[in-house]
Amino acid sequence: MTQDFFQTFILLLLVTDPFGNVPLFASVLNPVPVARRPRIVVRECAIAFVLLLIFMFFGRHFLSALHLSEVALRIGGAVILLLISIRMIFPHPDGVLGRTDGAEPFIVPLAIPALAGPSALATVLLFSRESTGEVLVHVAALAAVGVVWLVVFLSAEKLQKVLGPQVMTAFERLMGLILTAMSVEMLLGGIREFVKTL
Repeated sequence: MTQDFFQTFILLLLVTDPFGNVPLFASVLNPVPVARRPRIVVRECAIAFVLLLIFMFFGRHFLSALHLSEVALRIGGAVILLLISIRMIFPHPDGVLGRTDGAEPFIVPLAIPALAGPSALATVLLFSRESTGEVLVHVAALAAVGVVWLVVFLSAEKLQKVLGPQVMTAFERLMGLILTAMSVEMLLGGIREFVKTL
């Protein structure tokens, strides 16, 4: 149980990549008055958390409605994770999630796709096929990750100043490397499941 919690926590932490999103949060919130920034951070984290929670509980019904197999979702999610992890390791001028505008954030781009992006949604959808006890462990892990979001983003500006851009870049690349290995493992698992159906 503890191992499942830890694995889920690490996976969700890597998929949502709060540390890698620190520059995005800092730049998007830069034009916003200082007094409003904490409220926006809490709001965006809450929106992302609720959306991921909905997908975690109703993901199975979502798959059924679209006539998607769990194997297809697993392989598709792994491919998305792999693409994002490669972009984390080899930075792009537009960032991991692409270009964003300078408007005051509401849902986009902080809640979606920075936190509850395609890879995170695909990951929690996979959790919905498991037993009730396992899903509760995943919910606890998601809640713990949500706390990490709040801590990291509420102190985003301080983190950037203390650690510096080079350390933040190095940390993001390290997370990208770990996420690459996890996405390949997920892809291989999906392929093994597909082969069994042949």
